[in-house]
Amino acid sequence: MGKAATRSVKKASGGKPTAIPPARRDYHHGNLRQALIDAALELLREGGGDAVSVREAARRAGVSPGAPFRHFPTKTALMTAVAEESMHRFRGEIDAALEQTPASDPLRRLRAIALAYLRWAIRNPAYFEVHSTQRLFDFDTAATLHADDAHIRAATRETVAEAARQGLLRSNDLDVVQIAGRAMVYGFARMKIDGHFARWGIAEKRAESMAEAVVDLFIDGISKRP
Repeated sequence: MGKAATRSVKKASGGKPTAIPPARRDYHHGNLRQALIDAALELLREGGGDAVSVREAARRAGVSPGAPFRHFPTKTALMTAVAEESMHRFRGEIDAALEQTPASDPLRRLRAIALAYLRWAIRNPAYFEVHSTQRLFDFDTAATLHADDAHIRAATRETVAEAARQGLLRSNDLDVVQIAGRAMVYGFARMKIDGHFARWGIAEKRAESMAEAVVDLFIDGISKRP
């Protein structure tokens, strides 16, 4: 994610400090495309999808208003790239969680996937919103988003399959287990993003601990009891 522009302070004629406008962001090695995506991610985080425009992303990136259009001729094109970047970062969180979990323990790995999913969604609601819905971008042309989503689903399915091979599941219908897990994490994330927790008396600071409790309850529910 692009770093926020640094503000400095100078003395005005009367000696009173006055803020200098944020410095224009430099992009390196001619990577204007990535600089625009980073700028759009900032805008998305600050104000949601409606706050993103190609012109404003250009301003944040420190280039002329016409410069972005060879990369992103429309807002939809820019938002498609943003959704792909968001999904790629999301996949990275899940991969990192799996790297820290023993391959020999599929239930722990399934828990790790679910918690990485929920923690990322809770901490990055605007990014999760854009890549988990089709409202703001061209889903059909988002090739890397499809690849990253397929990677996550394949990792989940293999984890569930390994749990079944080890005789750890109450049901060996892998489709049911996988869809139930996806529904659980997606539903929880949507409840958080859509502001439902307040209606249920769940404080914001409890969101992650509640996520952990819900995931543990789910894992316990699908596990075969001794």
